Amino acid sequence: MYRRYRTPSVWREMDRLQREMNRLFSSYTPSRLRSAPGYPALNIWENEDSQMVSAEMPGVQIEDIDITVEGDTLTISGERSSDDLPEGARYHRRERAAGEFLRSIRLPYAVDLENIKASFSDGILTIRLPRAEAEKPKKISIKI
Repeated sequence: MYRRYRTPSVWREMDRLQREMNRLFSSYTPSRLRSAPGYPALNIWENEDSQMVSAEMPGVQIEDIDITVEGDTLTISGERSSDDLPEGARYHRRERAAGEFLRSIRLPYAVDLENIKASFSDGILTIRLPRAEAEKPKKISIKI
């Protein structure tokens, strides 16, 4: 009776090696250099007239938020301050990051810069970006 020995695929072995290297390097990155991916978390939706962006920013003060629209890019930036600990206290667990943040998204169309509105309530920033008149879809009638 013959036994079949299966040699591992070179590509499968290279993939395994890459995963191991990624795991090794990510475990040695200091936590202070890691940033929360995609902060603040965004929801974006649109209709024919405008695009709406809502961002979760608990613990951020309204005066620490900057919103800019330049060309086709919306940028939300700011800073979230860290909690002040009482004298002699130390963290047991710290999961909420503090510091500066910046989030940019590309807008799908030109916006009416004069009519952008933003509001901030209960840690939720809401931005309404109205579509520029030239960008709105036009219905074209067919004449016979």
